[in-house]
Amino acid sequence: MVMEEKPKKLLILYASETGNAIDAAERLGREAERRGCPVLLLSVDDFDPSSLPDQEIVIFVVSTTGQGDNPDSIKVFWKFLLQRNLTQNWLSRVNYAVFGLGDSGYQKYNFVAKKLDKRLSDLGATAVVERGLGDDQHSSGYEGALDPWMSTLWKALYQKDPKLFPKGPELMTSNMSLMDQPKVQITYHDVVEGTSNFSSIPDVKLLEMQIESTRFILPGKLAGKYSPECFLKMVKNDPLSKAGSGKDVRHFEFEAVSSSIEYEVGDVVHILPGQDAAAVDAFIKRCNLNPESYIQVQVNDNKENEQSYDLRNTLKVPVRLKTFVELAMDVASASPRRYFFEERLQYFASPEGRDDLYEYNQKERRTVLEVLDDFPSVQMPFEWLVQLVPPLKTRAFSISSSHSAHPNQVHLTVSVVSWTTPYKRKRTGLCSSWLAELDPQKSGLIPAWFQKGSLPSPPPSLPLILIGPGTGCAPFRGFVEERALQSQSGPTAPILFFFGCRNEENDFLYRDFWLFHSQKGGVLSEEKGGGFFVAFSRDQQQKVYVQHKMREESFKIWNLLTEGAAVYVAGSANKMPSDVLLAFEEIVSKEGGVPKEAAVRWLRALEKAGKYHVEAWS
Repeated sequence: MVMEEKPKKLLILYASETGNAIDAAERLGREAERRGCPVLLLSVDDFDPSSLPDQEIVIFVVSTTGQGDNPDSIKVFWKFLLQRNLTQNWLSRVNYAVFGLGDSGYQKYNFVAKKLDKRLSDLGATAVVERGLGDDQHSSGYEGALDPWMSTLWKALYQKDPKLFPKGPELMTSNMSLMDQPKVQITYHDVVEGTSNFSSIPDVKLLEMQIESTRFILPGKLAGKYSPECFLKMVKNDPLSKAGSGKDVRHFEFEAVSSSIEYEVGDVVHILPGQDAAAVDAFIKRCNLNPESYIQVQVNDNKENEQSYDLRNTLKVPVRLKTFVELAMDVASASPRRYFFEERLQYFASPEGRDDLYEYNQKERRTVLEVLDDFPSVQMPFEWLVQLVPPLKTRAFSISSSHSAHPNQVHLTVSVVSWTTPYKRKRTGLCSSWLAELDPQKSGLIPAWFQKGSLPSPPPSLPLILIGPGTGCAPFRGFVEERALQSQSGPTAPILFFFGCRNEENDFLYRDFWLFHSQKGGVLSEEKGGGFFVAFSRDQQQKVYVQHKMREESFKIWNLLTEGAAVYVAGSANKMPSDVLLAFEEIVSKEGGVPKEAAVRWLRALEKAGKYHVEAWS
């Protein structure tokens, strides 16, 4: 009897920060499966890098964050790849492809994909196709590059080994048979059975269990640790910007409720936002669901389909359906991904409909609820909704306090996000708006996770040059608080701080705080060798930004750099980081008396030595 040869499996590894790389990787997985190829889809931190040489074909989907930074999930993998003992033929049997997600508005566009591609090649692996680079600036987002790249990839893989795709590289059929079986299964329990589990559990513990029981459905490690590290209670919600100024910037203070908190200056806190109750109710009603039913979610054990999400457990206890939607499904903030449209709206899901979908969906930031309302004939079982609705993600904020100064507190400086779409729809940021509306007197439990930021905590002996316009000042408020505390027990190095805002009257964030520390021998004072310099961009006819103030103080900056100062830049990722870097290049060239090229090399060396840090956000 001749044994039937098992089809080869395609390994897809992704490294995602916000979830887009997961969406792209899942799309690659579905397209491969439709061609008859089994897929193993993993977050790169779930893969053992030492087994990479044993793989025949690997597709990497990686995003670039901030100023060319690695997503957290790929850091251990990347460190492994950089080991010196790995030879030039270590990966000689491996075929690979890399697709990157980035934004060409950033200086180090798709840097992670480019350096991964080069390193894999240096270790002897063979590229099946040229790397693909998705660009957020493209009219169709990253999918503008993904569609043609995928088509080239399937043809190249089929040419290399036709057995990989039993159904061929081209898929002409519009048959959606692969969508017949959802990946999750839902078991319903009656109310008595559901509630009896919780009667004796304290509120904090119950919420922790519910979050753990809902967040394990997130793909990969998007959820981080399932259980929150702690719960916070808001104790202060103060406006920092002037009413009517066109901006709403808030200072929030939180206290730990469930356990003590630990963080260093420069760290970030991830908060799971609440959702608008009316929107959750409308979604449940639109989908004909019973909010009071109790459910358990588990993975369909389908041996044929080995796409791996982090769906590893069954819910330990039944959870009320409404609670599940509130904690796990982003129904009224996130736009549905393309996969959402594959169930019924095949034109939008096709390559031909990609641009129209982008115009209808992403550009307008239509929510799941709005799309369902636009297409009333579409009715999906809850199993599919759980899988297709974007997960409710935590939001990350730079911490603007020193733990030493506030042992049981964490402070945040948050700009309340709002904008108008091309069709004049008003949109607001889910988490920032939710926080802004919280009343400290009535604040409930806020789930939080702490994480290392990209701005390392500096020792008291390290001179600092800080550049933080707008809410970029947030981490530096913590730096200054901590340095002020350290100065009470010993000598500390000077700090130069460059802050920028539009108007002195409207949005001079933490004005009294900075001025206090820049006077009478404070840590920002000239007597201590430091200084505080502020640029008001709109208070005069000629716009003045932080880089202009830096050039005015070039002598002080150069002196501090020659004393071994570290540079920290935080704020909007738009043009600010590159403008600041250009100012540094000019200052080093002028004050150091060297050509521009030498100044560029000098600053690169500073960055390599871990003394030039950037934390920027869109």
